[in-house]
Amino acid sequence: MLGGTNMNNIYKNKHTHIAVVVSTLDQEYQSDILSGIRQFAFANHITLEHFVAFGNIGGDMRHDTGEYNIFSLADFRRFDGVVLIINTIQLPDCMENVLSRVREAGIPAVCIDKDVEDLYSIGIDNHSSMRDMMDHFIHHHGFRRINYISGPADNIDSIERLQAYRNALEENGIPVEEERIYHGNFIARDGKEAVARFLRSELEFPEAIVCANDSMAIAAMNALAAHGVRVPEEVAVSGFDYIYNAQNYSPALTSVQRPLERAGQLACQMILNHVRGVKQDRVRTLETRCCFSESCGCNETHLMPTDEFKKHNFSVLESFSNDVTMVSRMATALAECDNLEECTVTLQRFVPEIGCKEFYLCMCESWKQDIMMDETEENFLMHILSPDDYIVSGFGDIIEVPFAYKNGEFIQVPDFHVREMLPGLFDNHNDAGNYYFVPLHFRERCMGYCVIKDSDFPTQSKLFHTAIVNIANALESVRKIICLDRVTQKLNKLYTIDPLANINNRNGFRISTQQLYSYCINTRKPVMLMFLDMDGLKQINDNFGHKAGDHAIAAMAEVLRAACTCGEICCRFGGDEFIVFAADYTTERAETLKRKIGQLLAEMNESENLPYKLETSIGYHIAVPDRNVELFQLTTIADNIMYAEKKKKKTSRYLKRRTELPHLSEEDGEE
Repeated sequence: MLGGTNMNNIYKNKHTHIAVVVSTLDQEYQSDILSGIRQFAFANHITLEHFVAFGNIGGDMRHDTGEYNIFSLADFRRFDGVVLIINTIQLPDCMENVLSRVREAGIPAVCIDKDVEDLYSIGIDNHSSMRDMMDHFIHHHGFRRINYISGPADNIDSIERLQAYRNALEENGIPVEEERIYHGNFIARDGKEAVARFLRSELEFPEAIVCANDSMAIAAMNALAAHGVRVPEEVAVSGFDYIYNAQNYSPALTSVQRPLERAGQLACQMILNHVRGVKQDRVRTLETRCCFSESCGCNETHLMPTDEFKKHNFSVLESFSNDVTMVSRMATALAECDNLEECTVTLQRFVPEIGCKEFYLCMCESWKQDIMMDETEENFLMHILSPDDYIVSGFGDIIEVPFAYKNGEFIQVPDFHVREMLPGLFDNHNDAGNYYFVPLHFRERCMGYCVIKDSDFPTQSKLFHTAIVNIANALESVRKIICLDRVTQKLNKLYTIDPLANINNRNGFRISTQQLYSYCINTRKPVMLMFLDMDGLKQINDNFGHKAGDHAIAAMAEVLRAACTCGEICCRFGGDEFIVFAADYTTERAETLKRKIGQLLAEMNESENLPYKLETSIGYHIAVPDRNVELFQLTTIADNIMYAEKKKKKTSRYLKRRTELPHLSEEDGEE
């Protein structure tokens, strides 16, 4: 199945839209292919939507999960075709998921450097190309000890090149020694680590080191030089791809030249051919050429003129220096942000510097709302750490856009459904251009994504990913600040609020009344302490169960909250005992409060239709406090007054020994 034609897009859209799936833009291999894609798209008024990950950077699977999640955003059904540079994706399950969704979309798809049976494919003959390199080393130079630095074990390019190495040795009667083979991942550090292992090996040092790509080969030459091993005098080195750095390194790298830009151009052409009904082969194989240069001692290639090389390098270094300064300043500014609003203000300062037409910060609706959503949950600290409470796969349903920049202006963009990817993306009035969708995440936790249109920064700067990571880290810091604030609020609530009554506990009462009590001491204002003890709670527990008793306690607290509306502070003192504090209070006001509590209890008994009656005994004490008298000493006095009232009732349920009371200045009104 080579894909159908998305007629909806062709007839309704002004521009053809082609999705590009790629990982790690800052490598020259990807950059050259994308350059070819962009050249063709510009010439043919095609809009490109790049879905970009930066996987396999630090060997952290959680990071890779967060990066590769960006591919789930692409709704391939909305595109006219897709170019897949999926050999750059190091997670096989992710790659297969992308392929499955492309097939379901029914659009033409072109894989570069990976032959997928039912899709178009562009590639090279890896086996023949590597075999030509091996034959040169064996027959032209006479090498017999040849080490090899390979790519990933599940990558078809890597597999074919390694097989060519093995076949060349076997067919020339040279033993294949597994210790001479280092299995890497096509990244620079593999070259350094491979050389370190070769130097430690008990085998005789190689005459040549053949590498599966140029990045590993250049790193290997750097490592050899660091150990005092000269190239090519003591060991020859070769690479594969013939990138710019390989051509202009010293010594210039022997490598296999391949038409990467041409591959990108041809991929777009094959999609247009399919849309237009032009017959074409499913697989296109591009020619390669071995370029034997200084690193093997041949120097058959033509180097860039010195003046041109100097100008180019100066331009690269100047651009890199400017990017370092900008990204460093942005990282410092973002580190100072405590909330999302401050992050967006910071982005307003720096986004114009990256030279883009459009920039959107797209956040999952739940990026911070999932923090401790269940306030009643007992294990709330576990809640914020649970992987069930944040997005790992996909981006949720609704996307918020707290920051948007378009054509030099900062604009407002309403929330939208994730299926849109970006509002107006397929609008007929938009100019054709290049969009880059990159993920925002912390480890595997998805926060959202950024969208950038028409900027050289994503493809030309080595610091593009660093800048995006800085934004993501700032958002994660904000999320953690929110999280800590919520945890602090929860802990404060646990410390000061009674969980059953949902009013102050003793700690909360002490904290809430401290300032007012001090004020009354200093100004010689009277304070009122009211002590309440529920009547018959034991009978409620015995006859109706402890849940009914808990309900009665909560109902009593609800009555107190409803009654204390004039600055009074209520508290569950413990068990079925409650206290109320008020500053600058009179006997008249205390009596009014007492009657109000009784009235509310009566109304609740009538309205709730409970199998028991809610009743309470109340005693209050009003006094001008002395500096040497603690608040809870007044509580003891009020308690004893309440006890006297309770003794008069037939429902009296306990006896309590009166304690010695402190000497206080008292007013009338005690009950």
